[in-house]
Amino acid sequence: MNILKKVQLKPFNTLSLDAIAEFYVKIQSEQDLLDALQFAQQQQLNVLILSGGSNMLLPEHIHALVIHMDIQGIEALAEDGQSVTWRVGAGEVWHDFVLYSTAHQAYGLQNLALIPGLVGASPVQNIGAYGVEAGEFIQSVEVYDRVLEKFSSISAQDCAFSYRHSIFKDDPNRYVICHVTFKLLKKAQLKLNYGDLKQAVGQDETAENLQNQVIKIRQSKLPDPKEFANVGSFFKNPVISQTDFIELSKSHENMPHYPQPHDQVKIAAGWLIDQAGWKGKTLGNVGMFHKQALVLVNYADAKLEDVKATYRAVQDDVYEKFNINLEPEPVLFDYSGLIQPHKR
Repeated sequence: MNILKKVQLKPFNTLSLDAIAEFYVKIQSEQDLLDALQFAQQQQLNVLILSGGSNMLLPEHIHALVIHMDIQGIEALAEDGQSVTWRVGAGEVWHDFVLYSTAHQAYGLQNLALIPGLVGASPVQNIGAYGVEAGEFIQSVEVYDRVLEKFSSISAQDCAFSYRHSIFKDDPNRYVICHVTFKLLKKAQLKLNYGDLKQAVGQDETAENLQNQVIKIRQSKLPDPKEFANVGSFFKNPVISQTDFIELSKSHENMPHYPQPHDQVKIAAGWLIDQAGWKGKTLGNVGMFHKQALVLVNYADAKLEDVKATYRAVQDDVYEKFNINLEPEPVLFDYSGLIQPHKR
């Protein structure tokens, strides 16, 4: 384990925000993790867990120990006639793991291709796209529990997965995710609920083609962080009551929506932002992408305060037009490395 001082995190967060970590360490084993946590305790430092950096809003200075998870490996645990079970290191690149699963005829994750980040982050916000959520295929999550001070395995049921949510978001400072175990299908059961995806797949309804079409669609709408710094979808799709939806649809007949359990309706946040006039609009060096209004882009060395000003302006305009609150997806950190609530 090699703890470094005053490390620039700009290369490690996809929004490309300047952020200097007072202390930084790359974790490649469970022992590395124990040693790093001991160092943080001795130095009385908070710990900030850095995964792929694709869902983070970082301040310019972080007086904490930044732990960069880099545990690798894909291990086959079990196999039967219907499924395969794999244990995957938290440091594996998510998209590479999806491609690996398809190449090895293990199915279920194809709709989640090209989502940025690492495997260890996938359970935290239960990443999802095109009608599929990672939690549907997660069997368990191996963590270091900082409260009980021991390694343990948490079953999928106990992870309490829901839309963009899990226990890891409820208690972000308690668990450090080291491995994720997935149970994938041997026979593909394609989910083609979204119109543009079903049309793109056409008659070739194979998992391989589904994956390829997801990649093409995402590439056509979402900017490459290497070209336009971003964190992917910046806002969650809001979920409103059926009653509120009926009232809104009277004046917005073409509003994209998706029925949810318990008489609720999910509304497309990108459409709301577009209708509020923010698609392709910028505020200083930050704006909403011209091809996909849901994506906030750092066009040129923006600071965290610039990002805040822009997304709050978007929230205000959407609320004024639709009376709907948009909730940001990325996690906001402060100087001491602690997660802060988003405030409008």
